[in-house]
Amino acid sequence: MTVKNITVLGSGVMGHGIAQVSAAAGYDVVLRDIKQEFLDKAMEKIKWSLDKMVTKEKISKEEGDAIFSRITPIADLNEAIKDAEMVIEAVPEIMDLKKSVYAELDKAAKPEVIFASNTSTLPITEIANTTSRPEKFIGIHFFNPPQLMKLVEVIPGEKTAQEVTDLTQEYVRSVNKQAVLCRKDVPGFIINRLFIPMVHEACFIKDRTGATLEEIDSAVKFRLGFPMGIFELADFTGMDVIHKATVEMHLRDKKVINPHQLVEKMSDEGKLGQKSGEGYYKYSDDKYQRVALSEELAQKCDPIQLAANILNNAAWLVTNGASDMEEIEKAARLGLGLKKPLFETAKEIGVKKIVDELNKLADEHGEFYRPDPLLISMQ
Repeated sequence: MTVKNITVLGSGVMGHGIAQVSAAAGYDVVLRDIKQEFLDKAMEKIKWSLDKMVTKEKISKEEGDAIFSRITPIADLNEAIKDAEMVIEAVPEIMDLKKSVYAELDKAAKPEVIFASNTSTLPITEIANTTSRPEKFIGIHFFNPPQLMKLVEVIPGEKTAQEVTDLTQEYVRSVNKQAVLCRKDVPGFIINRLFIPMVHEACFIKDRTGATLEEIDSAVKFRLGFPMGIFELADFTGMDVIHKATVEMHLRDKKVINPHQLVEKMSDEGKLGQKSGEGYYKYSDDKYQRVALSEELAQKCDPIQLAANILNNAAWLVTNGASDMEEIEKAARLGLGLKKPLFETAKEIGVKKIVDELNKLADEHGEFYRPDPLLISMQ
């Protein structure tokens, strides 16, 4: 099995980004969307991105032109997939929409074509089973924006053939990204399993301790080694995105998230973060302003409950055979920008201290907090 021709379905931020990185790696790419105007807009954005790279002297003008010429926008589905060996679907994260797209695609595509769904939370196996080729179906989760983010999660479904998994990882390497394999199709995969629950946990910490947003964020940045605070990161990601991921993950596994009602409330009220001008923090204009965080503020908040939350989920991934410590650390470094390894932080705080904290939280706030067997064995 080899892949030379790729069709990307959906020309939004993720779709046109995936098309661009694929074309830059030498693939012939067809970009498909339901309306020509969507495609025109996407091609303009790709052109703008390539021109910027030329200006910054990252590529030559000839290279930029060659990359652009390898992307063909086509609105007709049958025409768009006639030469495809792999179809990467990047339509919005709505299960019914994905399923209807695959119903149409499955009929139109040749039986040997591989289907890869760019999803951050939806279960791969469930979507794969709506097609006639679950063994040729895989999850491929690029991070936003695909042009810049190095990490790609590769998620085989229950029936995905090993050669399809190998081929997908090879494709990820070929487009100059780093693949992390999520060995089981678990809710949230690796990164969202670590990140999304932390946002809710930070809200609970604010309620329980009375710490300010800035104090919690400073502790996350300076004491846990994150590139920015957790509320800052949530505002950057978008509360609509976080709420949607929460619903999908919690629906499939009550153990993954202890939902705080503020997340849903903010999403419903349109307080989406940076893109709407207000989330946890207020933003004045288009230019992104960093929140004022400091070492001094970090000392006013003990981030042990947040560390306990992310470590308990990391341990769960290992215990349940979805990943191992090395892959989790790689994912956290590339996907969350962590400056120091999670399990190193655990040792610094003290694993016994974390286990005790989780047991205390479980006694006070419910079984959600019980420590994973792996953490217990590490103390």
